[in-house]
Amino acid sequence: MKSRITTAAIGAVAIAALAGCSSTSGAPAASGEAEGAFEPSDVRMIVPFAAGGGSDVSGRAIASGLEEATGATITVENREGGSGAVGYSHFLAQEGNGNYLLASETALLALPLTTDVDFTYESFTPIMKLGDDYTLVVVPGDSEFQTCTDVVDAARADGVVVAVSGAVSLDEVVFTLIEQDQDVEFDRVPFEGGSEVIAGLLGGTVEVGSLNPSEVLGQLESGDLRALCALSEDRYEYEQIADIPTATEQGIDVAFAQWRGFIAPGGISDEARDYWTAAAEEFAASEAYTAYIEENLMQPNALYGDEFVEYLAENSAELEAVVGQ
Repeated sequence: MKSRITTAAIGAVAIAALAGCSSTSGAPAASGEAEGAFEPSDVRMIVPFAAGGGSDVSGRAIASGLEEATGATITVENREGGSGAVGYSHFLAQEGNGNYLLASETALLALPLTTDVDFTYESFTPIMKLGDDYTLVVVPGDSEFQTCTDVVDAARADGVVVAVSGAVSLDEVVFTLIEQDQDVEFDRVPFEGGSEVIAGLLGGTVEVGSLNPSEVLGQLESGDLRALCALSEDRYEYEQIADIPTATEQGIDVAFAQWRGFIAPGGISDEARDYWTAAAEEFAASEAYTAYIEENLMQPNALYGDEFVEYLAENSAELEAVVGQ
């Protein structure tokens, strides 16, 4: 059964600075905009999760990279709540407005499969997939668990409390996959973002978490947290985490990546879509993109436009097999 997320009331929607010719939104051209062209104005990058987590890091990196590529000013807005539903629903209300972008991730696909929301990925205009972000299973530094197999054995015997950053997050997906693969069940405590999960682990609220490497690298280096396994196809090549075994090495056949990218509202003009796609391609060719991927220990599998749409369709089908009800 799907749960119902009540979307907060949305304020007046800003008018898009779209092409002067007819467009799906019918919005007038922005001041100084040539006929048939698109020039961004007062651009907003929506992050549908709290500050400090992987989605926030991604959104700010994308905004900075696009600013460098276009010269536009892009303001980042965190609109957390409802495991991402609040931010995505606010974004849905920006139909036709080419001056809005959203830092997107797997929640875009998982929310419509598990929650009664008014959108799917087809409601929006996919622009760019930046790459793939796997997770690490982590525990406090003084935890008795030494491997992911230990966690599974404890869940089977006495139960284990795990953290998930939202009911439809990557964390939820990978823990569900482990449950299905190992025939166990975890007790869950939901949080709104990775930074809150880390606080829960350090404070003893939960025993185990699943976090992207970029979210938790500092705590791993300090010894406050330890990584038990990586939920990736192969071991990481990044030096900082190259020694962490995969779950498969420990007898748990689970590997699943969260993609990260950005989307525009549905119904934007072709000119606006092409503008942001070209900016995305310029960003991907920059040192800023390489730095983001490497600093956040991701896999650089960039896709744009129609190829990104095809990927979303395939990934949505894979997710439905895991979380769809």
